[in-house]
Amino acid sequence: MKMRRLLGVGTALMMAVGAGQALAKEVSIGYVDGWSDSVATTNVAAEVIRQKLGYDVKLQAVATGIMWQGVATGKLDAMLSAWLPVTHGDYWSKNKDSVVDYGPNFKDAKIGLIVPEYVKAQSLADLKTDTSFKNRIVGIDAGSGVMLKTDQAIKDYGLTGYNLKASSGAGMIAELTRAEKKNESIAVTGWVPHWMFAKWKLRFLEDPKGVYGAAETVNSIGSKELASKAPEVADFLKKFQWQSKDEIGEVMLAIQEGAKPEVAARDWVAKHPERVAEWTAK
Repeated sequence: MKMRRLLGVGTALMMAVGAGQALAKEVSIGYVDGWSDSVATTNVAAEVIRQKLGYDVKLQAVATGIMWQGVATGKLDAMLSAWLPVTHGDYWSKNKDSVVDYGPNFKDAKIGLIVPEYVKAQSLADLKTDTSFKNRIVGIDAGSGVMLKTDQAIKDYGLTGYNLKASSGAGMIAELTRAEKKNESIAVTGWVPHWMFAKWKLRFLEDPKGVYGAAETVNSIGSKELASKAPEVADFLKKFQWQSKDEIGEVMLAIQEGAKPEVAARDWVAKHPERVAEWTAK
């Protein structure tokens, strides 16, 4: 009887230890809820980490500065939304000694003026003589990086008389939708990765003066503790990278059209086992 009781206690202890280990196998990832690429990338990565690596993943929607601070202080294990080297250059300078850069998950990220493929203008300079745009550029939130650069572009390219209309991301998309339906010329401030490239045939106007800067990368950044806490996750982040704007665009568009982010991510992972295998190969 005494032996049975001891065995029972031993079993309970082992179960408690096992439960503790299971609970400990968790990582937290920060993302910015208003960025469609951040939502898509983070949810797909989280789904792979759960399914293939056996970790529970806690996602936290935070502001950009808090996201960087969270990873730098170890309150967050990772983020997959660092625009480098320019857009988040200040955050990188302040936190680079406290984080680990696992490399790009998206290359050729950029900002600029975007037009439908059917318009004649090829370059920002062409706007000066192309009257089909009616001296109008549709923007997003006043004060955002791409808006400040567009103010500069209007000056540098001599686009006298052009009006940059401040709006919002949703407002800009509404105007683009109307123009596309009527096959009208429109220039909007924008960036890749963005789901609109999966919905319409769009392109950037060439920027020979380099006002908008060169292409950037979106990088995966981890805390100093991540590699020891979750080595499989750290290895995954080194390999995790989108092949193109169309690949991530598939997920972003599904979310935009009403799918819950976790459902869109799960569907994408199920449809692309070969890509997931590349990311998780040992």
